[in-house]
Amino acid sequence: MRVITGEARGRKLETLQGDDVRPTTDKVKEAIFSSIQFDIQGRTFLDLFAGSGQMGIEALSRGAKSATFVDSSMKAVNIVRKNLNAVGFYDRAKVLHTDSIGYLNMITEPFDIVYLDPPYGVGLLQEALPVVAEKIKKTGIILAENQEKEEILQNYGEFVLDRQRCYGKIKVSIFRHKDFV
Repeated sequence: MRVITGEARGRKLETLQGDDVRPTTDKVKEAIFSSIQFDIQGRTFLDLFAGSGQMGIEALSRGAKSATFVDSSMKAVNIVRKNLNAVGFYDRAKVLHTDSIGYLNMITEPFDIVYLDPPYGVGLLQEALPVVAEKIKKTGIILAENQEKEEILQNYGEFVLDRQRCYGKIKVSIFRHKDFV
């Protein structure tokens, strides 16, 4: 796993080990960031269910002002911290070891871009999306990764599905505010 482009291009990142770990592939990561490439510069990024932190690190590498990484696993939080130190982005990052839904419910400052890639098939995405839609800037972008067969709605609050693509068994959905679609 590596940073694809930007300031930290080519830098290797560590990932968690185990059967329940599924890092976003470079192909999917490149597709996601290509679709929002003009929306990243100077914006705030939330990497919810952060895992290794590779998506938030990619956003920082491409010019995001800051990134917040949230994961309930201490092992994941430690890997995120290690990866941030390896690429030199720790000064623009916040890493939190906490429950993702609980974190969403307590934030008061809205984010510009939120990336969600929770464990598949347990309903966390469906639980998080409506809360994210309430906690993101009107000009924001919600990026959701899930299994192709897992259903999500066409809109959450005032955020509507703008684009959806499948990459093998992975589905990526991009939501924008209804006034910006």
